[in-house]
Amino acid sequence: MRHLTPQQNRVMRRRARVLAAVLAAVCFGGLLVRLFVLQVLDPGGYAARAADQQLRGAVLPAARGEMYSADGTLLAASETCWTIRAAPRELADELVQPAAQALSEILEIDYEETLEKLSQRTSNDCLLRRRVDREMADAVRAWCVEYDAQGIQIRQDTKRVYPQGDFMGGILGFTDVDNAGLWGLELEYDEELTGRNGQILTAKNAWGYDMPTHYQTLVDAVPGNTLTLTIDANIQHWLESAMDAAVREHNVAQRGVGIVMDVQTGAILAMTSQPDYDPNTPREIINEEIRAQVNALTGEERSAALQEAQQTQWRNKAISDLYEPGSVFKLITAAAALDTGVCTPTDTFVCAGKINVAGTWFRCANGHIHGAETFAQGLAVSCNPCFIQIGARLGKENFCNYFEAFGLREATGIDLPGEIKRSEYYTADRMGPVELASCSFGQSSKVSYLQMLTAVCAVVNGGNLMQPYVVQRITAPDGTVVREIEPTVKRRVISEETSATMCQLMEGVVTEGTGKHAAVNGYFVGGKSGTSQKLDSENEGARISSFVAVAPIDDPRLAVLVCLDEPHSWTTSGGTLSGPVCAEVLAKALPYLGIEPEVETPVPTETP
Repeated sequence: MRHLTPQQNRVMRRRARVLAAVLAAVCFGGLLVRLFVLQVLDPGGYAARAADQQLRGAVLPAARGEMYSADGTLLAASETCWTIRAAPRELADELVQPAAQALSEILEIDYEETLEKLSQRTSNDCLLRRRVDREMADAVRAWCVEYDAQGIQIRQDTKRVYPQGDFMGGILGFTDVDNAGLWGLELEYDEELTGRNGQILTAKNAWGYDMPTHYQTLVDAVPGNTLTLTIDANIQHWLESAMDAAVREHNVAQRGVGIVMDVQTGAILAMTSQPDYDPNTPREIINEEIRAQVNALTGEERSAALQEAQQTQWRNKAISDLYEPGSVFKLITAAAALDTGVCTPTDTFVCAGKINVAGTWFRCANGHIHGAETFAQGLAVSCNPCFIQIGARLGKENFCNYFEAFGLREATGIDLPGEIKRSEYYTADRMGPVELASCSFGQSSKVSYLQMLTAVCAVVNGGNLMQPYVVQRITAPDGTVVREIEPTVKRRVISEETSATMCQLMEGVVTEGTGKHAAVNGYFVGGKSGTSQKLDSENEGARISSFVAVAPIDDPRLAVLVCLDEPHSWTTSGGTLSGPVCAEVLAKALPYLGIEPEVETPVPTETP
């Protein structure tokens, strides 16, 4: 046996100590690194895992904020409902089949699908049915109590409801199954309307089952903010009723548009595209003929047709579509001509029934030959040759400048989704004499319905282009006003003197011209008719019949625009078809708003 020398013993001991030191450094170093990670880099990791193992969380859905009209009518609210879920692993084996049978009958769901879900014995959560009413929820609860069934969860939920039913669908919009806004104000103000969900935390034992209720922690849900609109429910009802009747009576093929605006502030008091949908059932096709066509299809073809039909009825035509305004636009041409000083109300023009511009003939509407007429008379009888001459005096540069100043090139910026971003128009560098002539009496340019009414309000309110809006106040759940929306002047377009003159001329349209059907007994009303040709339509006879009315015209308060897109009636005259709709709405809205009759005047009648 070999003996180690003293020197070798010292070397071995030294090596052993070094090895021990290295092992200690590695072990303690690893521990220190792990402690650093747990305490500094990921301090909540184990806590989160422990909470996940020990706690079961149930969301308490927050009620979505309500919507009210300006007069206090509840338009949109959240209603309590219940969602039925299950934790199959907690359900006793002998109750799986009876539970599937009972729940499928109570909840009106498929039995085989329910049985399959409850048979997944390792599953801790599955959805059976969303948004059931109290009667169904009570029936589920009673069955669970009778059979001492564990694992069937009845969770409180909320759903969006619209108490007024088929009313203001295009403005209010609707939500999805998770109460997120999908259309209209629900989408535009989704962030403000969405509340903050609460939560119930329930302790679980080692087997994953709920422990007694004294282990629960509750975090209350916070409802969303409330919207108060500028829209008055009464005026909205009157507008919708009058528009619906006109669309039916005159067999309007492409829907009708009606808007009521506060002339001085830009606040929208009513707006509709008829026919409109019920926001409670937005996916139901309202047009019976189209619904039948869609239902006759199958597969992908049906899905595509259904989606197209739904998108069409959801569109708020008042802000999403462009149209040729026709003779209503003559108000803009007239205001620009007076404001620049190239014309006065007494200037004389001649209408020979037609006029030639650079080799192109333009005719007066309905073949009229007005002969010599003043500027004021030309507006009253809506003479095309007269306004072609006015446009020529104005010139393309001035015309295009005022077109832009009246906001007809850009979106109005209304607080609703889906507004079309720009209109269709000629710029001065692309406009020749023929284009100027056509644009002067309202053809060849396309603007939105809201753009047109906003511009008319600027014509009569003293010359200010206002920012249109539909929400006037946002209020927190505790009653605190989060935001108050004030009227906004975008810019001055014409002088007050020009505006006052235009009001006088517009009164003449109703008393002496094409707007006699828009007269309202006891009030001074101004307006302008329009019957525009749809230049991009395959149907050469397609027309848009429109009228804009302002009252009282000596102190403008309300402006109403009514447009019927492709009426099929005994006439397409805007003054004849749309004028009476304006008169009906004004006759109810003016006294309702406290605007007293000014005079006892008989309603003008048509001259032979």
